Amino acid sequence: MRGTANPERVVVLALDGVYPFELGIPSRIFGAADGHYEVLTCTVDGGPVRTNADFGITVDYGPEILETAGTVVVTSMPPTHIPTDLPDEVAAALARIRPDARIVSICTAAFVLAAAGLLEGRRATTHWQVADLFRRRYPHVDLDPDVLFVDDGRILTSAGAASGVDICLHIVRTDHGSELANAVARRCVVPPFRDGGQAQYIEQPVPESGAASTAATRAWALERLDEPLTLSDLSRHARMSLRTFARRFHDEVGLSPGRWLIQQRVARARHLLESSDLPVDRIAAEVGFATGASLRQHLHATIGVSPQTYRRTFQQAR
Repeated sequence: MRGTANPERVVVLALDGVYPFELGIPSRIFGAADGHYEVLTCTVDGGPVRTNADFGITVDYGPEILETAGTVVVTSMPPTHIPTDLPDEVAAALARIRPDARIVSICTAAFVLAAAGLLEGRRATTHWQVADLFRRRYPHVDLDPDVLFVDDGRILTSAGAASGVDICLHIVRTDHGSELANAVARRCVVPPFRDGGQAQYIEQPVPESGAASTAATRAWALERLDEPLTLSDLSRHARMSLRTFARRFHDEVGLSPGRWLIQQRVARARHLLESSDLPVDRIAAEVGFATGASLRQHLHATIGVSPQTYRRTFQQAR
């Protein structure tokens, strides 16, 4: 856990052809985290780079700043700029990163990390449209093209465009808890939580004209997580048949109703573990898990630790 007295230094590496939107994500998300992060931007030689838009950018730092970073974010570029072989200057810049630094890629920047050998034998993701190309080039990387992001410890990779927001919020949540991550999301007017396992490509995020949405039912369910909600309960509230509701829910959210409910319950449990002294069994009941054992199982499956370990981490930081 990191405090404002010693903010985490995040260095963003802008490569030639960078997408301006993705380049701005780390500064916007980490910059809204109450001073817990310091965000600096560099290029491989300290000089300007062209974006994929009709303008270039200039930066204040060269690759030497990478040596001071606790977290490095490599941002994406169009498929036409994806290198087959890692350019020498990019390889030299990446070699400056400290062995203990956290490295994050947004979208096609996963190709850069793979070309540098950083993803060998690791699980990773990238934009679904270039997944086949990635697999052909880097068969020894365990690519999952269907998720928003992958947290593989020191190396984190994310999918296209807005999933960069999700992975940065995930880092804030991992470092400082859900309360700060939710506050950052509110300030940036973005969804506070999209789990990394959510589908990249959602078939029908906006209902067809005249078709009913499941959004109202999702809001209704979030107010009743302590209740044993079933698919029948949800479909009845939405006034749809079970089959229609399940299909439309998946089209809009990218998850089944059951998996979505588990994600929301785990997220609520994490918040209560961070912010209260309630016993684990009580928290399980508050969020709709039948027993404390069930909460322990789902929390461990999500973040790999027990409720007691998770709570202790945040209480010690406070």
